[in-house]
Amino acid sequence: MRIWWRVALTLVGTLAGAALLSSCTAARVLTHDVADDPVAAVPGTYRLDPHHTSVLFDVDHFGYSRFVARFDKVEAALEAVPSSPETSRLRVTIKAASVDTNVPELDRMIAGSELLDAARYPDITFETTALKRTGKKTGEMSGNLTMHGKTRPVTLSVVFNGAAPDPLTGDDTIGFSATGHFNRADWGLNAWWPAVGNDVHVSIQAEFIKPKGA
Repeated sequence: MRIWWRVALTLVGTLAGAALLSSCTAARVLTHDVADDPVAAVPGTYRLDPHHTSVLFDVDHFGYSRFVARFDKVEAALEAVPSSPETSRLRVTIKAASVDTNVPELDRMIAGSELLDAARYPDITFETTALKRTGKKTGEMSGNLTMHGKTRPVTLSVVFNGAAPDPLTGDDTIGFSATGHFNRADWGLNAWWPAVGNDVHVSIQAEFIKPKGA
């Protein structure tokens, strides 16, 4: 009887602890807030969180619509200098073969030799050359985009969404949105024009994390 009583007490204690932990986590989530000024972010090296990031692009399709696709495999490192945001630096690597249009046959065509030629040029990279603040939360990010074996400059409009420790993990986290456009023909990607337009619009949502103690 005493053994069962001790087991019961242990079980009750475990359940109570779990309930308390769950309650604390819920409280952190419900009261979560982020700093909306990049100067308030924690400095250091951040890595892209692939689970909370999307890299979308769209192009004109026969004049009917702008066809939307994405890349599923993206890695990035951000050297954040909040005291001087203009000196922060970002490097991004996208796997060209990870293009995802939700149409497998079209994915193979885009990644194939007619367009991205991912077998020869597996990586699409972007590296910043300059950052300029245009407002408290906004800026322009200039950099070199390398794709299909060619490197050309592009500029993205960036919005700083916020910074704070993640309420679930405690890791320092920064979030951004970015938009821009470029002419794919500048990289020698001329296939299927004019059925597919040359003006490529880009839309990015990204979260970066710096693990505790890093």
